[in-house]
Amino acid sequence: MPAIIAVSSFKGGTAKTSTSLHLGAALAQFHKKKVLLVDFDAQANLTTGLGFDPDAHDSLAPVLQGTRPIHEVILKTEIKNLDLIPADSWLERIEVTGALAADRYSHERLKKLLRPLAYDIIIIDTPPSLCWLTESALIAAHHSLICATPEFYSIKGLERLSSFMQNISERHPFSILGVCLSFWNPRGKSNDTFLEVIEATFPCRLLQTKVRRDIAVSEASIHGKPIFVTAKQSRAGEDYRALTEELLARL
Repeated sequence: MPAIIAVSSFKGGTAKTSTSLHLGAALAQFHKKKVLLVDFDAQANLTTGLGFDPDAHDSLAPVLQGTRPIHEVILKTEIKNLDLIPADSWLERIEVTGALAADRYSHERLKKLLRPLAYDIIIIDTPPSLCWLTESALIAAHHSLICATPEFYSIKGLERLSSFMQNISERHPFSILGVCLSFWNPRGKSNDTFLEVIEATFPCRLLQTKVRRDIAVSEASIHGKPIFVTAKQSRAGEDYRALTEELLARL
């Protein structure tokens, strides 16, 4: 059975998608893990970040509706051992359409689909909201990786995310793998305050590795490739490799 990680945040702009992409790419490229990335956000940024057109491929939507088998929507990426299930706009209201609308337990379908797959690790990129898609991902997951930035609204959103996760984990247990901070400025004036809030909300879960702000991440997404391909020696490239090592140790 693969280790399934749901990458979550309560608001956009926390580098959640970049973290999902580069964690998956590092695991495949540097640690020889067989990895499946699942783009479960209707914005499809993970899909475009790996060079695919969301309008040209099916997402998990028809699979969840029971009209296509899951192996038909899995795409090979340019990185060896790294596969992708893309997203599309149909995901946004999938839970109120077709077969899912009449299923009281529709949020458990993703779990049944992913857990039998032959991968070492599956990483689910969730929407930046507490919706059906996020709940389904957390129910499917063994672990959650939480993404945040050192700014007021991102840190405050962690409290609502914590409550949401606690409610789900009482019915479907999963562990919090860690809290990852991105766009990190080591000289930020409010760093200590933000770190204290994170520690109070998710005790002992803050990851030591923090991903520094780096324009190379945006440039990599424009090219549709991981930063390890476009800017291997960049600050963020170093940070994502160190983050992967730290998370592997926790796994």
